[in-house]
Amino acid sequence: MKKLLYILLLLGFKTFNSSLAQQETPSRLLQAYFDDDYINFYGNGTDKAYTNGTRYTLFYTKKKPSQFLIDRLLPKAGSNSRNVFGIGLAQMIFTPNNISNPNFQPNDYPWSGTLYLTHSLYSYNEEQKYDFQTELNLGVSGPAALARQVQQTAHRIVRYQQPEGWSNQFGNSLIINLNFTAEKQLLHSGKSLEMIGGGQAQVGTEINAMSAYSMIRIGKMNPYFQGLMTQFNRSETGSKIQFYFVFKFRVQWMLSNAILQGGINASRPAPILVPGKNGATPNLEYYHPINNLIASYAYGPVFVINRFSVSSIQTTTTPWMKDLYGHTWGNFTFTYKF
Repeated sequence: MKKLLYILLLLGFKTFNSSLAQQETPSRLLQAYFDDDYINFYGNGTDKAYTNGTRYTLFYTKKKPSQFLIDRLLPKAGSNSRNVFGIGLAQMIFTPNNISNPNFQPNDYPWSGTLYLTHSLYSYNEEQKYDFQTELNLGVSGPAALARQVQQTAHRIVRYQQPEGWSNQFGNSLIINLNFTAEKQLLHSGKSLEMIGGGQAQVGTEINAMSAYSMIRIGKMNPYFQGLMTQFNRSETGSKIQFYFVFKFRVQWMLSNAILQGGINASRPAPILVPGKNGATPNLEYYHPINNLIASYAYGPVFVINRFSVSSIQTTTTPWMKDLYGHTWGNFTFTYKF
């Protein structure tokens, strides 16, 4: 598995160099994305379920059509679309509520982590007000995702409770996933209000799901379909400062989720034998099955000044697994254009 991680990083490095080498006077946007359930607008931080997610992405534009085969195959929003490519590294971490318990806990969320490289194309049609967003993910789940090491190190730095149950995580498995999103403007009012509808399909060894959502942006902002670069920094003719709020409502139909169920051919924690009540036959308890229908909402502000931006978004979702609890986490995203 160490060899697999080395190959993934090597592929990412070659893709990165190949992409940048094809550019002439490019625009680049570096984005750092941090999810954590301890971030909470109401001061009710937790450390459970989806407890942490990080993503670092370099977005870039090109003056000439890309010669990279994958880039040429990704769908674009028309011949005059604004195309923004991206390459990044992402990690997600799930744990049960009681991280001090070293034993298997079947009645909570699993100990689970993923680590993957991502290559993306965000293609915007400013005239017709729609876009296509395509992401290809390649990575691993299980111990090779380094979730245990990252969480232990982070907790040691802040002198917080050390997680004791990582021996119960799923075994290693390969992640190959394709995520495709399409968005369309539904209505707008001047330059201060936009409503956008979207749909997403996810296919692969990590997540198989479909979702629909609506997003509202209110405030002082550049038009959404001018492209990703102007959403988080000033445009050539726009103001140096943007300040707006985002509200998002999503419904998702989940068919499978390797983060919560384990990947293909991955080992699972051994079930525990629970005595039956009133002399009934003992039962083996595994993790709960996933919920197929999941709803969520998210909201928060985005502040842009010249080339730098910061956003703080809070998300609340219904339970991902049957008979368990919903969850809330916060996010900080920092971007810088250069």
